[in-house]
Amino acid sequence: MCGVVGGVSERNVVKVILEGLSRLEYRGYDSVGVAVVDRNGQLARERVTGRVKMLAEKCSKDKFKGLVGIGHTRWATHGGVTESNAHPHFSNETLAVVHNGIIENYAELRSELQAQGYHFESQTDTEVIVHLVHSIYKHNQDLLAAVKLAIPQLHGAYAVGLISKDKPNEVICARLGSPLVLGIGIDEMYFASDISALLPVTQKVVYLEEGDVARLTLDTYTIWDKEDNLVERKLNLSELSAAATELGNYRHYMQKEIFEQPKAIADTIQSLGDNFNPLIFGAEAPQIFKEINKVQIIACGTSFNAGSIAKYWIEEYANLECAVDIASEYRYRKIPANPQTLVISLSQSGETADTLASVKYAIEMGMDKTLSICNAAESSLVRLSKLHVLTQAGPEIGVASTKAFTTQLVVLLYLAFSLAKARGCLTPTAELEVIEQIRKLPHLVVDTLEVEAQVQEVANELEYKHNALFLGRHTMAPVAMEGALKLKEISYIHAESYAAGELKHGPLALIDKDMPVIVAMPSNLLADKVKSNVQEVLARQGQVYLFTDVADDLAAQCYKTILLNLHNVPTYLAPILYTIPLQLLSYHTAIAKGTDVDKPRNLAKSVTVE
Repeated sequence: MCGVVGGVSERNVVKVILEGLSRLEYRGYDSVGVAVVDRNGQLARERVTGRVKMLAEKCSKDKFKGLVGIGHTRWATHGGVTESNAHPHFSNETLAVVHNGIIENYAELRSELQAQGYHFESQTDTEVIVHLVHSIYKHNQDLLAAVKLAIPQLHGAYAVGLISKDKPNEVICARLGSPLVLGIGIDEMYFASDISALLPVTQKVVYLEEGDVARLTLDTYTIWDKEDNLVERKLNLSELSAAATELGNYRHYMQKEIFEQPKAIADTIQSLGDNFNPLIFGAEAPQIFKEINKVQIIACGTSFNAGSIAKYWIEEYANLECAVDIASEYRYRKIPANPQTLVISLSQSGETADTLASVKYAIEMGMDKTLSICNAAESSLVRLSKLHVLTQAGPEIGVASTKAFTTQLVVLLYLAFSLAKARGCLTPTAELEVIEQIRKLPHLVVDTLEVEAQVQEVANELEYKHNALFLGRHTMAPVAMEGALKLKEISYIHAESYAAGELKHGPLALIDKDMPVIVAMPSNLLADKVKSNVQEVLARQGQVYLFTDVADDLAAQCYKTILLNLHNVPTYLAPILYTIPLQLLSYHTAIAKGTDVDKPRNLAKSVTVE
């Protein structure tokens, strides 16, 4: 949510900042702005409500240039979507700031600063930062020192970048609770919320840690930790390329990412190896896996749905009690501390605020056996966790997660069987059989994608619907949750999901001839139970869209049946494969309705604030 980019260079930084901001659009935003120290040595800025493209046109028209600058995509939290609320914010035409995060004590600081004579032009919490820094800066003209004295007074989360008209070769940035990465170039230095914004200029990056403050000049970067000690952070060479985040020949990033799943899954399987070795998860994993007596999964959104599927696998194959909690709820619960709990956190970005806070809470409670599953190698969640493993999904730009979700499931499946092996619940023969089946998964995904034309027909019918109900049993219940989430995210159709056995406990009241009911029914031990549930819907004239690999009389009775070529596929692979057509369904429904598929309204890709 929100994105910041800034830097200092011997060339015009405006083009670099605008390109960086365009690469942060997936995070969600409603306004955008950029500020520079211009050729006359004065602060100048351009801001718009709307897209980065509009800002770029405005900058081009006005011949807006500078060698030092900061930019921002804003997601409205404090104050409406107006140009005056858009960043960057100024103080006395001397300092400019961009900020990602929330300042919780902004009202108190605002009152104090107003009493000192500062005038506020916006309704934002961010403007207090620049005035607070200026209230110190005006006495010593030292921007770095002013920032260091100001930030301890800020309560909440921030990733900030500041420039001064008096310091045209310097940028100061700092982070606490929001991610920030430095880009190390030749005669130029940059900072950004996300590495993707830096890829057009450099692949050399440094990730700031909690409480860090950094000073950037043309040829140096200097970092101080939260104790004000001069520190060195690891210099990383990113394997990502700018091309990896480009759209190519696809219409949308979501479409591209759906069809990248065979490769993403294959890459993830390859990275995990050809046996269920606990060492995949870290050097301490073999011992930890033997010691634990419970698993606790913490996640948000799509990752929560992945965790809900993994619960079935972990309990069935590893014979371990497993709980799954939404991170924003878990962190505020009083929980009985069990030090023998494996705390698993799931996050595509590794920067989800509630998930990070929940893991910290668990550690404070004495549950320090932590394992994170992320798609970002140097993310905060990875650095926080004792154990970690990375999905190999590659960059995911579309707000609605697709390949990050399915690769999470692959890792979670490996984890379930690795736990089983470590605890003596998996024989060598069974291990070989499961590995052989998992290796088939990329090809099975390719086969499943071939139902796209059938799914598109269903999507064209859903275009005019206002509601939809998704049903499934066992691992298909969380798959139904994921299908409903995808549909509501990008098509704006109100969609709900239920375990099919819950029909009689309320949802059946919603069924009529206008209610589309999407059912995921693989041929497993619960198929007959699901058939009974479907008959209940049919008896009330509900429009059943059945996704199944069973061609029988029930399939013929349904409004439409999408037959998947997945007969004899092991039950543990079914959740991954049945997710694919539901992704296609949400995508094509959104296309039919004409919504913004990659950037749906009111949503952000990476939720880095509460």
